[in-house]
Amino acid sequence: MVDINLRAPLAISLGAIAGALSRYYLTLAFSRWLGTTFPYGTFAINLSGAFIMGFFTTLAFESVVLSPDLRLLITVGFLGSYTTFSTYALDTANLLRIDSWFVTLFYWLGSAFLGVISLEIGSFLARKLL
Repeated sequence: MVDINLRAPLAISLGAIAGALSRYYLTLAFSRWLGTTFPYGTFAINLSGAFIMGFFTTLAFESVVLSPDLRLLITVGFLGSYTTFSTYALDTANLLRIDSWFVTLFYWLGSAFLGVISLEIGSFLARKLL
């Protein structure tokens, strides 16, 4: 029997291993199949991750009784390492359901736009260190 204090971290870790490996091998497969002129693998992973997040969370919270550990394994562990886009999509949908359009739009577009800007700033600063 696994110690109750270790169950959640263990579930998340096991899911993360599976998610990361799935992402890696699917990205390789898409690159070999369709080439590298467009990030087909990342695109497919982000969309499939968002689909799985929507499908699973709807079942898990509205119908099917699943253990908290299994929910963590799939959502935080597997999908968290498979793609963070699935969480971004879920957060956006949740904001849309409970908040104003302005807040939702700010989060949705702001995350994408500011994410790219943050990446560029990080890259710029890293080059300054080299």
